[in-house]
Order: sequence, then C-alpha cells, then structure tokens
Amino acid sequence: MPKEDFRFAHKLRVRWSECDAQGILLNAQYINLIEVAHAEYFRSLGVLIFNPDSRRDFDLATVQANLQYLAPARVDEVIEVRLRVSDVGNSSLTLKAEIYAERGEQLIHRAELVYVNYDAAKGNSRPIPDRVRRLIADFEGGCDAPI
Repeated sequence: MPKEDFRFAHKLRVRWSECDAQGILLNAQYINLIEVAHAEYFRSLGVLIFNPDSRRDFDLATVQANLQYLAPARVDEVIEVRLRVSDVGNSSLTLKAEIYAERGEQLIHRAELVYVNYDAAKGNSRPIPDRVRRLIADFEGGCDAPI
C-alpha cells in the first residue's frame, strides 16, 4: 500500500527495554507499538478505547494478526507507525499498519490486524456502533469495503 494511503501516523522511539542484547527490537514488540498507535488513532477520532465509558459499546479484541518483518528497528531509532482502517464489518474491523524508519523512510514492518467489538460482560461480539463507523468513514474517506 502506498505510504500516502495512510492518513494517520504516530512516531515512537525504540527503547532499550524493547530490544534484545544486540539492540534490535524484539519481534513481539512490533505488535505492542502498533497497539500504542492504534489507541492514538482512535484518540484522534475522539474515541478513548481504554476509557470505561467508551468500552461500554466499543471494546476491541484482537482476533487475527498477520505480521511481516522486513528490516530491523534498533534501539533509540525513531520509527513512524502508519495506520488505516481498511474494512469495517458488522462486528469487526481490519486495521492495516506499516512501520517506517524515520531516517531513510525505509519500510521495516507490515501488519494486518482484525479486531472484533467485544462485549466482556456477555463474552461475545457485538455490532460496531454507528457513531464509530461514521468517525472512521469521515476520517478515512472510505474503506476497501462499504462501511
């Protein structure tokens, strides 16, 4: 996906605690960085996904993660996580992410994650609220599939 197709970006610095002894970002940390940017994406839309009031009708649980490692990120390197909601279904949404090294703009990681709107009290999925659908559609300017 062209970098310009991502309307949201969040910069982070790779910390030593996220790296192995060689100073390379541990593979499991990529999903953590994407989750930080994911929370910031929704914050930019006015949806605080970790707020108890917001979670009453919109609480995402990861059901699938496809990760592609292309190049290492290193300690103290500034990286940019770019996100796009590419599809919104009845109770799920698909998030595409690409991580770039700030210097040189090298693509170092690509991911596609599927989330379901989860009702923790009932233990099952529930529809994505219309207000969240509208916010995503307004921000993204349309997704790969109809919202």
